[in-house]
Amino acid sequence: MKILVPLKRVIDYNVVVQIQSDHREVVTDNVKMSINPFDEIALEEAIRLCESGHAEEIICVSIGCSQAQEQLRQGLAMGGHRAILVHSDSSIENDPLSVAKILAELVDRNAIDLVLMGKQSIDNDCNQTGQMLAGLLNWPQATFASKVDFSKKAVEVSREVDGGAEIVSLSLPAVITSDLRLNEPRFIALPNIMLAKQKPLDELTLDDLKLNLKPKIVRKKLDFPEKRQAGEVFTDIDTFLERLDKDAIWD
Repeated sequence: MKILVPLKRVIDYNVVVQIQSDHREVVTDNVKMSINPFDEIALEEAIRLCESGHAEEIICVSIGCSQAQEQLRQGLAMGGHRAILVHSDSSIENDPLSVAKILAELVDRNAIDLVLMGKQSIDNDCNQTGQMLAGLLNWPQATFASKVDFSKKAVEVSREVDGGAEIVSLSLPAVITSDLRLNEPRFIALPNIMLAKQKPLDELTLDDLKLNLKPKIVRKKLDFPEKRQAGEVFTDIDTFLERLDKDAIWD
């Protein structure tokens, strides 16, 4: 079984994000970048499937700038076998449908059996790419996976839903998106970092993939959310109800 694991380059979750003066992009110069945490969890699960004998090859893929090689090398150091970098601008990598089309092309070219990916990226929080990819491929999907079980004939995925949890059964090929509770990614040993430099990393363009993509989502402006107003403590119910009427909360 071949597993494809998309790895998105994002600002590290410990960094306080700043917006550029033109309000079009966030500041990335001299800012620590990392693998999207949900994607890292998906990669860890793929590695565990290889270690248990359920998979033979893990292909890491990233879509974006040349610097995304850093995150791909990190994925190879964790346990990926080879990597693919698809060069594109930010308008492509931030458009879920465009990303899904690129991944669908890579799935066909590499005879992928399973796509394991994060349920969302922490920069845009769209939570759409996995679902769109499954739709384009006409594959079964399981989102928000908190457990993946290959011990039976079909893949069983435990996933969180509004009412609690459910277990779905999938046949391969399939798309699975990971939740935070799926696993805890491993630390990378220094020897593995050195070995990762020797693993193959292919670089492609949209022309190589014969894709002419026009993003459906265009970012017009970025801004910080408005600051919350301070709360008010009421000592009696009558004053509280008067404030509710005054603020017209019932409308």
